[in-house]
Parts: sequence; structure tokens; C-alpha cells
Amino acid sequence: MTRNQKIALGCGGAGCLGLIVVVIAVCVLYFLMGPQLWTTANRNTDIDFDSPTTANSNSNDNKNENTSSNSASSTDDGSLSEDEKHKLYYAANVTGDVELIRRVNVKLGLMDDDFTPGEKYEEFVRAHIAWAGRNYEWVLSVNTAEKARAYVNEHLP
Repeated sequence: MTRNQKIALGCGGAGCLGLIVVVIAVCVLYFLMGPQLWTTANRNTDIDFDSPTTANSNSNDNKNENTSSNSASSTDDGSLSEDEKHKLYYAANVTGDVELIRRVNVKLGLMDDDFTPGEKYEEFVRAHIAWAGRNYEWVLSVNTAEKARAYVNEHLP
């Protein structure tokens, strides 16, 4: 085997090893951010990210009067700030517990009592993507199902 062949084998081996490291890193990131990606991956519509705050502060009274199917969730909805809503939503999704996720979604007014997505669901999920980007440190602090469940149990109204 010549010197050039040895060099080529060494470079090929190093390239393969580098590719394996990159694949492992991508898998780790996917599993850390998976719960957020799974809940928002299939919702591709354009909305204004500032509208949830504006809509909440200006029209809460009208929504409570006009919404009869989810009256229990509408009353709880107004007691939480936008930041608290996003934290609850994210933490519930990290747990992977379907019943807890549904309960949080109903409490936040995102789903109706029969667990069908409400009128605010898609808008909230769009805003949630931007929120998660701005609050990355908090997102990393609730990175296990146990931490997330403890957060939801402590903060769910």
C-alpha cells in the first residue's frame, strides 16, 4: 500500500467518523425539541405574531359572551398571562400525557370541551413557535417529563 493510499483511507475514515458524530448530534437535538416540533409541524398558515396579545386584551369580554361551548375554559383563560399560557402548553406537551395535554388545552381555551380544536388553537400554536424561540432558556429548563409534569401541576389553575 502506497503512502497516498494510506492518506486516502485515513481521510475517508475521518470523514465517516465526522458524519456519524453529526448524525448523533442531530438525533439528540431532535429528541430534546421533539415535543414542540410534533405539536407545531403541520400548521402552515400566515398570521401576525402580535395578534394574540392584542386580541386577548381587547376582546376577552366579547369572547366570553359569545362562546357557549367552552364557557368553563374561557373564564380560566383570562387569568393567565400570554407567557404563562405558553409555558403551560409547552410543559404539558413535554410530558407526553395525552389526557394532561387535553386538559391544559381546554383550560387555555384552545380546545372545546369535546377536544376539538377551538378558534384560537392555530393562532396560539403559531405564536408559540416565536415564543419558544424567545424563551429558549426556559424551554431547556423543562426538558424532562418529570420536570414538565411538576410545572403543570404547580401552575395549572
